[in-house]
Amino acid sequence: MLSPALSPALSAAALPQHTPLVTAIRDGLVESVHYGSAIALKADGTTAAAAGAPLAPFYPRSSLKPLQAVAMVRAGLELPADLLALAAASHSGGAKHRQGALRILEQYGLSVSDFENSRDLPYGAGEREEWLRNGGRSTQLTQNCSGKHAAMVATCKINGWPVKGYLDPSHPLQQLVARTVLDLTDEAPLAVSTDGCGTPLFALTLQGMARAFGVIAKAAADDDGGPASQSAEAAVGLAMQGHPDMVAGEGRDVTALMRLLPGSVAKDGFEGVQLVGLPDGAAGAVKISDGGDRARMPATVKLLDALGVDTTPLTSIATAPVLGGGHQVGLLQAADFLPQSQMSIPVNEAL
Repeated sequence: MLSPALSPALSAAALPQHTPLVTAIRDGLVESVHYGSAIALKADGTTAAAAGAPLAPFYPRSSLKPLQAVAMVRAGLELPADLLALAAASHSGGAKHRQGALRILEQYGLSVSDFENSRDLPYGAGEREEWLRNGGRSTQLTQNCSGKHAAMVATCKINGWPVKGYLDPSHPLQQLVARTVLDLTDEAPLAVSTDGCGTPLFALTLQGMARAFGVIAKAAADDDGGPASQSAEAAVGLAMQGHPDMVAGEGRDVTALMRLLPGSVAKDGFEGVQLVGLPDGAAGAVKISDGGDRARMPATVKLLDALGVDTTPLTSIATAPVLGGGHQVGLLQAADFLPQSQMSIPVNEAL
């Protein structure tokens, strides 16, 4: 049982004021409702649309990985584009993901024994089943953050920082990550915790995270192809765009989104988090309050609509069928959470 210090009683006033974002409808009846918050920022940083509490602090979980990757490139990390994409990934744990993490380690004379992340089975359902059929078990290499951890220990090696203890918040690597997150989001963390894989995790706002993804996507779009002048933001954005299969995996909606929407930079996170940046610097951010993974993408596509994106190519990931007896009897779809009156008002007036 948690101590009182770890299980604070929240008053109703302290709870984020989330709003219905996605509904599951079965034969005309609303069966389930996913609440959450969302924000869409225009290219100039002003708010195109907002719902719920986009300024409430939340943990971005793995959607923070592209920002962590930017920090590492700023610190001198040099990787082929596919491996840099893996450094920003929550990968499915397939052979190319596992081999990619090993390639990063080999490039810098390191090994899996240098990892300090948690152990897990492959994240992708097919990849996990194949791994188990072949006698696999939970390992640090198959854990979905192993690409990031390989890049982290490599960055330590490059800079002469201690590899042991690289997850400690006081370690030079994590101090650099904290400064980079502040730079890209323009927000000081509202709280600090530990992510599932063991890395420091910062509580930010949807607005701040959307701002960061807009910066990364625009940097990629503005890059002139000259490696000597390429920014860390552009390097990470271009790597993710060029290798969306390394950022997630086949059959994953984040991989599909970047393929279907050229120029976008997208990343999901546990507990119902989704971020997407666009080439002009516009961006959207979603947090599903119950952590429901299935609700991320319908809400995100709705936000992209608010930004004027042609979402016709995204139909396959914007909804999902509700089945009964193996036949479709309903639909998972975004609610009307962005009334027309909210489309162009300042964010503070939308709270």
